[in-house]
Amino acid sequence: MYQIWTLINQMSPYLLLGFGFAGLLHAFVPTTLYRRYLSKDNLSSVLWATLLGIPLPLCSCGVIPTAMSLRKEGASKGATTAFLIATPQTGVDSILATASLLGIPFAIVRPLAALLTGVLGGQIVNLSEKNKQTTEQMTISQDSNRPTLSFSQRLVEALRYGFVDMVQDIGRWLVLGLIIAGLITVFVPDDFFLHFANTPILSMLVVLAISIPMYVCATGSIPIAAALMLKGITPGAALVMLMAGPASNMASILVIGKGLGKKTLLLYLLSIIIGAIASGLFIDYCLPQEWFLSHIVQTKACCHQTPAVFNIVCSVVLLCLLIYALIKRFMPNKKNNINMEKRVFKIDGMMCNHCRANVEKALRELDGVDNVVVDLASGTAVVDGKVADEAIIKAVAEIGYSAKKQ
Repeated sequence: MYQIWTLINQMSPYLLLGFGFAGLLHAFVPTTLYRRYLSKDNLSSVLWATLLGIPLPLCSCGVIPTAMSLRKEGASKGATTAFLIATPQTGVDSILATASLLGIPFAIVRPLAALLTGVLGGQIVNLSEKNKQTTEQMTISQDSNRPTLSFSQRLVEALRYGFVDMVQDIGRWLVLGLIIAGLITVFVPDDFFLHFANTPILSMLVVLAISIPMYVCATGSIPIAAALMLKGITPGAALVMLMAGPASNMASILVIGKGLGKKTLLLYLLSIIIGAIASGLFIDYCLPQEWFLSHIVQTKACCHQTPAVFNIVCSVVLLCLLIYALIKRFMPNKKNNINMEKRVFKIDGMMCNHCRANVEKALRELDGVDNVVVDLASGTAVVDGKVADEAIIKAVAEIGYSAKKQ
């Protein structure tokens, strides 16, 4: 428990700052920006998709419906793949938290590595699709239908999204990451990874095998990487964890295979593997190890020091937000009690508020729908209007989920 509390004290000020930035991005950056430059099958669209995705605080489950929605609205397959690869690896919150726990060099290298893998994967997919004719009809939703918010309303929305929705989305994964980091610190022998000291590539492959199917968000992977480095893993292998862990999981693998095709899925996984190993080897063999190890040594020393009052206050605030968000995450919304005269659908696969928002958006856009209420805690969608059940189930399936009428 002491190790976990130490990690929280180091990360909490940066996490709170990151949540605030995330809320501002959500409230003040128009969604049309993420669609305007992504429709072409060229390097420019891939680069834009990667650059636009890197600061977004989307996890590897939340990025799936967002990417599928972009694809439906006109983004090329290469741009969609680049967005899927780069976005979950970073985010303003995780970049700041990386700087706090792993140091500035890691915080700089991490988004650069996400940029590399995103562009690599997207461009490979573009080249593989170059000679194909596309007959897909993309429907672009109109942001003009959305209500215009005043500056004060946007600020309230930013606070709600950053400190409620965002904490709700990544809270349990952050807690899980901290617990895993504490267990590694206590139970993994200090000399365990010294067996791989002369063959860093082997430790990277071991980390890859664990990371790719595992669900961990970009922020939750940070304490795990820090704990592994304290046990002797190389900085390059730690970067592999920071890249491959958030970039993929079994849910995203299944959805991408279904939504973009098995060929694109294979290229997506190869891009993550090649990009992660290449970035890890570059850190281990081409950059001074002191850049990445000095901060870890300081972190280890901090374990035996009393944290500053400011850090303790931030930690208490973060813990209160986590407790509130986790309770809210698993408690059905009382305001949205299900009216049994309306049709109720069970939605499988929703894991965060991005998932909920995308399901709600997809259903609202159907002709004949008068009102939709999607509840994350119960995993249900209540649909009011004259629209066929099959159309509802199809709309949900198109963004990577499954729906079943109750």
